[in-house]
This record gives sequence, C-alpha cells and structure tokens, in this order.
Amino acid sequence: MSDIDESPEIPAARRALESDVETLLDLKDRALATAAEGITIADARLPDMPLIYVNDGFERITGHRANDVLGRNCRFLQGPDTDPDAAEEIRSAIREQRPCLVEILNYRIDGSPFWNRLSITPVRDAAGTVTHYIGVQSDITVRREAEDALADANRRMRRDLDAAARIQQSLLPDHAPELPGLDVAWSFRPCTELAGDTFNIFLLDDGSIGFYIIDVSGHGVPAALLSVTLWHTLSPAGGRSWLLEPDEERDAEAVAMSPADVVTRLNRSFQMQPDRMQFFTMIYGIFDPDHRTLRYATAGHPPIILVPRSGDPRTLPTGGIPAGMLEEASWHELIVDVVPGDRLYLYTDGVIEASNERDGEFEIDRLVDELGTRRMLPLRASVDATRSRVEEWCGADEPADDVTILALEVTS
Repeated sequence: MSDIDESPEIPAARRALESDVETLLDLKDRALATAAEGITIADARLPDMPLIYVNDGFERITGHRANDVLGRNCRFLQGPDTDPDAAEEIRSAIREQRPCLVEILNYRIDGSPFWNRLSITPVRDAAGTVTHYIGVQSDITVRREAEDALADANRRMRRDLDAAARIQQSLLPDHAPELPGLDVAWSFRPCTELAGDTFNIFLLDDGSIGFYIIDVSGHGVPAALLSVTLWHTLSPAGGRSWLLEPDEERDAEAVAMSPADVVTRLNRSFQMQPDRMQFFTMIYGIFDPDHRTLRYATAGHPPIILVPRSGDPRTLPTGGIPAGMLEEASWHELIVDVVPGDRLYLYTDGVIEASNERDGEFEIDRLVDELGTRRMLPLRASVDATRSRVEEWCGADEPADDVTILALEVTS
C-alpha cells in the first residue's frame, strides 16, 4: 500500500497549535512577572535549594534585585525578630515535602521589617519526585499593624474595664455591718466585669435600717454607669436627702422617707432617654428594729422571699412597674411584720432566669424550695449554697446575667 499524502491542512493546524502554546506560555510568563504578589521558584534538586526565579512583585516587596538573589536560599529574608516557630514550620514542610502557609516577619534589603504571608507548594515531576518549590509572598504589614493596634486598644480597654470593675465592686459592702436586730449576708456575681446589679444595707439616722437591691437593664458599661450613679444617689453618707425627710409633726431632725417616695423620686430623676433606653427594677425597704416591721416598695423586681422561723417559705406581695419607664408612675408601700428567726431573701432576675438547655430556667418556685430546704443552715451558708445551686443549674455555661442575693435574718 502506498503512503497516503499528508493533508495540506495538517501543517497549518500544527503551526496554529504551536502558536497557541507559545502564546499561552508567554501569557503565563507575563502573568508571573506582573503579579502583585512576590513569586519565587527554588530548585529542590540543588544543594540548599537556591532560587532560580523571582518576579517583579518579589523585587517590589523586598527591594532585592533578581540578579542579587538568584542562586541563594530564600532564608536571607529572615532577621533578628523572625519567629523561630514560623521558620521551623517552613523547614518542616520542606523536609516532609508538603505545602505550608505561614505569616512570618521578614526584612527588606534596607533592613525594614514587613509581614509576609508566605505560601510554599512543592512541584513534582511525572515520577512524583519533588523538583521545585513555588513560593508566593504577600505583604500583609498593613493588616498586621491594624490587628496589633486593635489588640493594643483591646488590652487597654480590658485594663480600664478591670479597673472600673474593681472600683464598682469596692462600692459594695465588704463585710456584714453590725445592725440592731438583723444579720446580713449576700453574694454578688457579675456575668461580665461590669455589672448592672447593685445593693446596699445601712443604718439610717433615725435608727431604722435601709436596704435596697437594684437591677439595671442591659449589661456592660452603660448598665454599670447607671448602677454606680444609683448607688451614689442612695448612699446614706452623701445623699441623706434622698432617704430622710424632716419630721415636722414630732419636731425631729429627720425620719426615714417612705420607700414608695424614694422609688418615685428615683423614677423621675432617671427617666429613659431616646439614646439610652435604660430602666431599672428595684426593691427599697426599711426595717424598724423596735417594732419588727418591714416597709418596702417594689418597682418591677422579683418578689422578696420570706422564709419564716416556722412554716413554709413564700413570696411577699409586689407592685409597680420598673423605674425609669414612665415619669408619672407611682408606687405604694407594703408592710409585713416579722419575728426573730424570720429570713428575707432579695435577689435579681439573674438567679431565677439562670438556665440550661435541658431543663430551662431555674424559676422562682425552685428558688423558694431551695431556700426552704436550707433553712437550718447559717444565713451565710444558705446564700452560698443557693448561689452554687444556681451555677450548677447552668452546667458548663456561665450565667447569662448578674447573680445577686441579699439575705436578712431577724435576730431580736
């Protein structure tokens, strides 16, 4: 059989294919040369794996000219503050012939440092042998400096918040005061460094005992600022006019102001603003040790739990909306008689709203039962045990709100 003549179209197609390949290779060369990232190729077959190619991007990032670095290992970019762990990760990847991605501090030819996001990828031949390593360098200095600046700002803010939290907690009682006719115990656990809960108990000038517990809506700095302001406003040392009023009928210097009047004054002075939608719940009470009566007013706060010397524990009546919501709102005074051995527990909603996924919220009925079962414990121990029970209820999760318990026991 005679040879078949080659079709005249074949050489033309071959030339076109060769032209396309040359065009594609030229495009790749130009893409590598003009890429913004630095691109290097190191020969893994030669001792110390020298660079055999660097693109213009590498020259722009490092300041090194190609003629000065070809034939050298790329470690010349490392310097005195280069993280040895990052350098070891590169060496380990090359030993194991695997890709790696690190962020490493490198140095330009003028000695100035820059952060390099370095990607190294092995290139294998048809037999699977690593022949080269492709390196891609990206200058991420601006990003790292911004991250470092943000981290510094966060550290400063953390220090400031820690200092503010210490100041805030220093305002709370650091030991149980000696009060006629009452023993006192409490537990205070903020859910964040700055809390919206506050409380206090103190002796008033007329011989009665004032106490309160407040829960400001929200968390963090805004809640803490309002909480501290309320604490100062109700401080018997610096704000007597808020807690005492002249007794014109008996010609005495002052008597304790009605709890309802105290809440009303606070409500009118601390109204919500359009840019500060904050309100607060509270209980303010006055204990008369001579007559063993408790007068109190509640503003949207969970009810006081009375654990009597004998009998079943129960919640006391409540009334009124949270303070700060309506300027013309009013509250009324509630009165309860107590006897020695009776206990009164005040708490914030972080106690009864503590929750876990399986059982839901702790709830007030469970709290009443818990306090009842701990009636025979000393007052301090009953508070600590109740707080521990609430924390156990939350499991591995932290309570989502501040947890505050204030307990009073009538002694005589």
